[in-house]
Formats: sequence, structure tokens, C-alpha cells
Amino acid sequence: MQSVSKIFLFCLISPFCISSLIAVDTSKPNIIFVMADDMGWGQTGYRNHPVLKTPNLDAMAANGLRFERFYAGGPVCSPTRASMLTGRSHERAGVLSHGYALRSQEKTIAQALQAAGYVTGHFGKWHLNGHRGPGVPILADDPYSPGKFGFDEWVSVSNFFDVNPIMSRSGQFEEMTGDSSELAAAEASKFLAKHSKTGKPMFAVIWYGTPHSPFRALDKDKAAFGELNEASANHHGELVAMDRSVGSLRAKLRELNIDKNTLVVFCSDNGGLPEIKPDTVGGLRGNKGSVFEGGIRVPGIIEWPAVISPRVTTYPACVMDLFPTIADIVGLDQNNMIKPIDGVSLKPLFANEVALRKSPIGFRYAAKRALIDDQFKILTDNLGRGKFELYDITQDPNETHDLSSEQLDVYGKMKQQLLAWDATVEASFQGKDYPEGKVSPPDPPSIDWFTVPGYKPFLASWKQRTEYQNHLKKATPADQSTGDKKRRKQPLK
Repeated sequence: MQSVSKIFLFCLISPFCISSLIAVDTSKPNIIFVMADDMGWGQTGYRNHPVLKTPNLDAMAANGLRFERFYAGGPVCSPTRASMLTGRSHERAGVLSHGYALRSQEKTIAQALQAAGYVTGHFGKWHLNGHRGPGVPILADDPYSPGKFGFDEWVSVSNFFDVNPIMSRSGQFEEMTGDSSELAAAEASKFLAKHSKTGKPMFAVIWYGTPHSPFRALDKDKAAFGELNEASANHHGELVAMDRSVGSLRAKLRELNIDKNTLVVFCSDNGGLPEIKPDTVGGLRGNKGSVFEGGIRVPGIIEWPAVISPRVTTYPACVMDLFPTIADIVGLDQNNMIKPIDGVSLKPLFANEVALRKSPIGFRYAAKRALIDDQFKILTDNLGRGKFELYDITQDPNETHDLSSEQLDVYGKMKQQLLAWDATVEASFQGKDYPEGKVSPPDPPSIDWFTVPGYKPFLASWKQRTEYQNHLKKATPADQSTGDKKRRKQPLK
């Protein structure tokens, strides 16, 4: 009894013992979602990129669960952001393409974690408020701001952003100096440092604007790419800074002694870009905007040292899986989600390989459709034309050999599955999932931000800023005073 008492006393006075005890309680880990903007599947050092080095992502991958088959929510940016927050295909949530607002009737992972006692923060690109054009600081009264979807704190912009941006700190505009990725990660680190002292679990979302065009890197970061054309050199330079910011974030977790029990996810919002050289997608077919692998397969890493032993998995996973996974870990009530959910929990995968995925992964973007299971993928570039292609994605990841006329049973089954899933998405888009049975309020317009009256006082000075000059050339006095009243329409199926 005396020895037990001494151990107990030691634990009361020893910070090391206390931190060790906390680290083994994995029921409410800190959670960080980190996402690049337009980074292709092939753009990492661990995938042997010919010119780009990503030592910090490589270290994260070596210390966590690295996915060979990780998928975005859609082939462009806003859709994947909606899917990450809701666990649903983006069209269920009304986000048809880039610059579409997330419906206020949706339930997000931030809201669910907030209700479970987490403090929540968003840092970087938002792009779920219906605004088109280069990123601007989000207005305090924006009805589709991060604060409206469960984020206690946010330092955010509406879309992609580069060096020396203007950002919005919960509605207060601030001019910042430095690389955009490092700024977003630094703000997240401040958030973690502040709230780690309270003992409350933390949820942080870091959405970079890198390496999205117009490609503006710091001179020191693009110096190693002098043999590339200017756009490609700047593009890769942005990725160098982004990788460095990942390293700074991981170092902050260690400094705060919360690294062991912090679950960090890294991915990209869609596939890589075709005009950037060398190849961005690691030899896959297609690029951003496509439902071929190059448009939707992205880098994917989950690091959680207290739970996950390092390994590489070929299990097909996607951003829609993140909400169900966190719900499984934390024990969130299923009422925190709008049904149907398209993702599945990855928690069983953290301990052991899982042989088969419970449900296939569906994609619906404009007229494009795709469905992916453990072995096969069926897709069409235009649903209205009725032509579908089938690939064995495990043997033919580059999608070179169409099996639709050879594997007739698989083709017929997967086509039927895809069309059935697509019908449920259409019902969701019409609002059938909500208690009201309809979309209410109606979907807002997708508009250029310069048409929003709240930005009118800033337009004259912002015309001098490099990132806004070309965009504001389109602005007319009528745009600036009345806004674009045109309602958005669903893209042609």
C-alpha cells in the first residue's frame, strides 16, 4: 500500500507522469484537419517526386497511417470542403462547384465537436460562403462564415490566398506579412497554445491556399526550381513553404506536449494541375476537374502516435470518412449528422488492415459520375450520354484498359449501384434529407465578392493590391452597389 501511495503522490507532483496519464486517454483526442489546395497525388517526397522535397510530410507519413488510395470529396475545391465538414457528398449539401455556399441546414463536424466540449477554430481558406474570386477577408456579418458552422474562432479568407494576405479574425480585417501557409499554421498554433492550457480538447481546421494559382512563392522557396518555368517554380516554391509549415505545426504539438494524443489528418482538396511541370499526379489519368484518378486521388496521411503504428495502407478512404471516424472515436450522437452519410468510420483501420470497405465511394460533379469500391471503378464523363467505363483500379490505377465489355457482371452491378446512389444524391439536393423536406432558406447566389455591399468601402484601396487587380477590373458601379441577383442553377446533369 505504501508503494502505491508513493506512486500516486509522485503522479500528483510530476508533470511528466500527468502528461503520460492524459496521453493514454484517447476518447477525446485533439483533432487537426490540414488540407492543401490543388496539390496532386504525386507531389510529395515520399512518392519520389523528381524535384520537390517534402521532408516534413515525409516524416508525418513515416510516423502515421499513409494512404495509397485517399480521395477528395470532389474534383474541385469547395465541394471537398463541404464533404469534409459534413461526411456527405457535396451535392447533398448544395455545394455544386467552387464558389457555392454550404447550406445552413447542414450539420458539421465542428458543430458536433463544439457540443461535445471541444473548442474549435478555422484557419485559412474557407470557400463555403458562395463568393467567387481571389480570397478576401470574410465579413463579420457573413451568414455563411466559419462562425455560423461551429467554429469558435477563425482567421480566414473566402478563397485562395498568397503572400502578405488580408485575413479576417472573426470579422476583423488584418493585413499580414509572410507566406500564406505559414501564416495559417502559425494562427492555428497560437490557438492550440492558448487552449491547451485549459485542458479542453481542441479541433483545428487548417485549409491552405497553396499551391493554387496565381502561384506566388517567396524568393528563397522557389530558388531551387530555377530550371522550371516561372509558374512551375512558384508553384513548387509554395509547396516548400507549405511543407515547412507542417513541420512547424508538428513541432508546436511536441512543444505543448500534446503530440501523442493529437490526431492530425493531411490531404488535398482535389487532384493536381495539368499546366505545372513536372507531372503533378504521379502518372495517374486526369487532373483537377476530372473524376479520373488524377482529379480525385490525393495525398492522405493520418498521424495519431498514441493509437496508430506507422504503416502504409491500400484501403480506399476519402474525406467523407473523417466525420464518421471522429464520431466513432469521440462517441458523438448520430443525431449530429444529416443522413445519409457517404463516409464510413476508419477507426478499425487504425489498429489493423480492413479487408473490405463497407460501402463504395461515390462522386458526382456536373455531368460526371464515378463509383469506387475495393477493386473496381465505374465512371462516366457525361451521364446524359450514357457511356460508362470500368477499370480494375488495383491493377490499372492509370485507367488505361476499359473493362466494361469484358467484366459484364461487375459492370452491370456497379452501374446499377452508381445510378441508385445518384438518385439518393438528387433527393438530398432537393432537400428531402432535412426536417422541412425542402431547402430552406433557398440556396444563395454564387457571386463575385465585389458585388457584396459590405466590401464597397474597400474596393478603391484593394484595386492597388496585386491579388485583386485583375478581378476588380470586372467590377462596374452597378455591381458594387446592387450585387448580382442571379440565382444559381444546378449544372447540367
